[in-house]
Amino acid sequence: MTSPPVTLLPFADAHVEPLRAACAADPDIWHIYPIAMVGDRFDGSLAFIRARPNWVMFAVLHHEELVGMTSYIGLDEPGQIEIGATYIAPRMRGGPFNAAMKRLMIDRAFAHGFAAIQFRVDTRNTRSMRAVEKLGAKQVEIRKADLRTWTGFVRDTAVYRLDRGDWDRG
Repeated sequence: MTSPPVTLLPFADAHVEPLRAACAADPDIWHIYPIAMVGDRFDGSLAFIRARPNWVMFAVLHHEELVGMTSYIGLDEPGQIEIGATYIAPRMRGGPFNAAMKRLMIDRAFAHGFAAIQFRVDTRNTRSMRAVEKLGAKQVEIRKADLRTWTGFVRDTAVYRLDRGDWDRG
């Protein structure tokens, strides 16, 4: 999947070390993630993601440089998929890059027949919540005490939904 300057490639072994470097660019952000992709936690967390049978992980490139990761996550709800496990290096945040990446993923998911896309965001991550709202996703619930993170914190999760019909109307 390509839309300059964003390229999404199926995650491969060749992406491991560049992803390690990209994740290390912001060691403080990992406290709001369920797992930590930094330091001595990187290998185990990456192995966890790669072993998930219902996840499709992508390396996120800006031109030729790997700057992050994202995934399609299978859901139990028929016709729905989640876009998540996303990390983008700090210098790529706050501009058009993340939106372009998400648009590629959304377009592909809808083209493959999914009727809705979910985003699940730690409620402490207001930047990510605003980003998915800008895409047109609507918050459908807050799941209280939904997930224990790697730090032991029990987070609340904001669940957003984007329906194909809303995306088509743009």
